[in-house]
Parts: sequence; C-alpha cells; structure tokens
Amino acid sequence: MKLRALTPPLPFRSVLLSLSTGGLLALSQALAAPDAAAPTAPAAPAKPAAPAKPAKPGTPAAAPAAAQPPTALGPTQIVLQNGVSLPLSAVALKGENYEVKVETGRFEVGKTIPVTSVDHVFGDKPAAINQAIALVLTGKPVDGRKLLIPLLAEHKDSAKLPGNFWLEAARVSLVANALEGAGPQCDSLGKEISAVSPVSPDPFVALSKALVMHKTVKLADRQAALKALTTDAQPADVCAYASFFLARLLQEEKRDAEALEAYLAVPCLFPSGGMMLNGMAQLKAAEFLTAADRRSEAVALAQSAMRYTKDTLGHDLANDLYQSIK
Repeated sequence: MKLRALTPPLPFRSVLLSLSTGGLLALSQALAAPDAAAPTAPAAPAKPAAPAKPAKPGTPAAAPAAAQPPTALGPTQIVLQNGVSLPLSAVALKGENYEVKVETGRFEVGKTIPVTSVDHVFGDKPAAINQAIALVLTGKPVDGRKLLIPLLAEHKDSAKLPGNFWLEAARVSLVANALEGAGPQCDSLGKEISAVSPVSPDPFVALSKALVMHKTVKLADRQAALKALTTDAQPADVCAYASFFLARLLQEEKRDAEALEAYLAVPCLFPSGGMMLNGMAQLKAAEFLTAADRRSEAVALAQSAMRYTKDTLGHDLANDLYQSIK
C-alpha cells in the first residue's frame, strides 16, 4: 500500500479532525489492512484475451512468477548533472567544491567537482534513521541521538543537496535533544537545520521548542504547545510527531480516550509523516486496545505496526504484543 496516495489534502484535514475515536480507529484499521489500496480511476475496458495455445502433452505447467524483493539501491552516491555518480564517502566538501579523496572510476585523488554540478543524492536510506526514530519514540532519546552521531558526520557534506539523508537524521536528533531537555543543543542544531532547509526557520525548530519545555511548565500549556503544531499550517511529519507526544502527555493525566485518539491521528490524519511514526503510533494504540480487551482491533494494529517498523526496536515490541494477544 502506498500511503502517500492516501494522504488527505491539506484543506481536508480539518474535516478529518472532527472524526470520533471510533471513526479514527475504523480508518486506521482500513489503512492497516494488507490489501488496502488507494481508490483509482475506473480502468478502460480490457480487450478479450487471446485463447491460450494448448500445451504439448508431457509439458510441465509453468510455475507462477515469484514476487521479487525490492532492489537495494546501494551505498549513498552523489549524482552529477551528466548522470555520472560516485560514492559520498569518496569525496570531501571544500568550500564550493567536492574534492575526491579516494580514487573511484575516472575520478583521481585531488580532482575537484563544483557543488553546482551535483544534481542529487541517491542510495538506500541509512538504517540508523529508522532505528533512531524507534528509540526516540519508545522513551530512549539518548540512545537514538547517539546512534545518529556517526551518520550525521558522514552525511554532513551532502546536507545542501536534494535527496540528502542528513536533514531527516538531524531532525530526529533535534527531537531527541529536546526530549532530553538540552536547550542549547537544540538551538545550535536548529540553526544548522534551518540553514539547509527549504523553509527557514525549519518547522522542526518549533516542535523542539514545544518538546523541550521543562516539566515545571503546566501540563496544560505543554499540551497546548503540541496541539498547535497539528494544524494544516505544519508539514505532516511535524504534525505526526506533535500528535504522538501530545498523546503521551494526555496519558499522564489518565485521559486515555483522548490519548488513543491522538495516537490514531498519526496514521489517519498525517500518514505521509513517515512509516515509522505510523507504525509506532499504531503500536501504542494497540496497547490501549489490548488493555481495554478489544483484542481483534489490537491484533490488526499490531500486525500493521510490525510491517511499518521492520528492523527496529518498534518491530520487536509490536511482535511481542502480537504474540501475546493473537
């Protein structure tokens, strides 16, 4: 299922926000279904298929084609405007040029490549990003932040290029620092992010300010700061994080019904905020439903959470829950 196709248009979010918890749960279960798909336009009438030729006697029937796993993209590359690419690890940013530090292909050590001649970054998303998100969302921000330190250093030189992985990793690190209460670090990292973000200040700066509020601040004020970031004015990933952490604050006040609604809002209202956020929110919702003895609904959400959080702590936790209630 391609969640992007199911992302509600911005003007429509306000309508979805009026859904009851039951409505959000129904929508979340529909999104969680393995065979769920976005509505498509009616297909043109198909031409009648030509009758198959009879097989010769003794000829074995052809086996159905096996589903092929996604093709790995490989290590991170910078792709030049002429289509030539080279590993990000083979170059170093020096001013307005990349300098080749490891001979690769036709590029000799010391050769310079103008930054303006680089088109984009290409490669598999580093696994550490999703692993860090899972840690941050399960109350382990220190571990998540530490996991991203080498990745941020490795990808820093590509931060201004389209398709880079540094920006998402830095935003996750910013959230982790905010949860640790590290205000000065948030200010510093927020400036670095805003310097390369398409929007300045970057929307995650506002999210970090809401999360870094000390526990001496009234709970109602902290909740209001996060709720203000779940509007159409914010990008989906900021809304998703804000709704997730709003749910956590609501739990502190034992406002379980509202907390469940906030968790369900992540995959239902802000699905393009990220598969990891969707899965982790579904896991939390499944825990609520398990406690309420709503087993079938909890099972469906736990299964979906497992699909969205592969190779992370989130998957392990979702699997543990699923095994205990299936």
